Amino acid sequence: MFAYGTLIIILIVVGIVAGIVSTAAGLASLVSYPVLLALGLPPVTANVTNTVGLVFTSFGAVPASRRELRGHGRELKVLLPLTLIGSIVGAILLFVIPAATFAKVVPFFILVAAVLVLIPRHIHVKQPGEVVVTPKWVTALAWLGIFLVGTYTGYFGAAGGVLMLSILSFISDTPFAVYNAQKNLALGLANIVSAVVYGLQTPIKWHYVIPLGIGFLIGGSLGPHIVRHVPAQLLKIVIGIGALGLAASLFKSAYGL
Repeated sequence: MFAYGTLIIILIVVGIVAGIVSTAAGLASLVSYPVLLALGLPPVTANVTNTVGLVFTSFGAVPASRRELRGHGRELKVLLPLTLIGSIVGAILLFVIPAATFAKVVPFFILVAAVLVLIPRHIHVKQPGEVVVTPKWVTALAWLGIFLVGTYTGYFGAAGGVLMLSILSFISDTPFAVYNAQKNLALGLANIVSAVVYGLQTPIKWHYVIPLGIGFLIGGSLGPHIVRHVPAQLLKIVIGIGALGLAASLFKSAYGL
């Protein structure tokens, strides 16, 4: 379709935009996944390529988010293992569930994520020295949700960040920039695990992944800086509307609407 030089430029630019959107809003695949489909990749191949490329996003985002991650090791000790175990399960499911089913299920996940993000909620930010008691059933439900988001992320990367943000927004007592950084770290590690499982199951299209990954790396390093200066409520509105748009687009392609 394109000369390879042109394809490289397209993928790098798409990666930069998607990397910014990923680390700032959790919606990288709103940008990158449809482009990979438009470039002629089948849905599962596009998803694998996108997820492996997303690994590079965390290499840019995590160092840029050290300020927000500092002092939150306790939350990460729960968040990271649950997400990683879930991602292994999801990555395996990707090669068990038929591609046709895959394409029809994904829009529903993204629609739910969009609705959850757009639900208005007042978040109480814990003050230094303040003790906040969370009911055990809420904690258990949140842990299950995080595991399921990890599973979903391993199965399909699109809007996994939105799902994680929607859960963290309900259980976290930290500002948006902090739990957004936690999301970036958790899903970054989940994408690494998924990429390893994918590599054992199917050939990776490295001529797509490498230029896309370079863009993700650049965009991923820029996203956390943007989050620090943009109002959290505005970001959530943009995230929710973007997720609704992606869900509508995937509904249309999956069901011929």
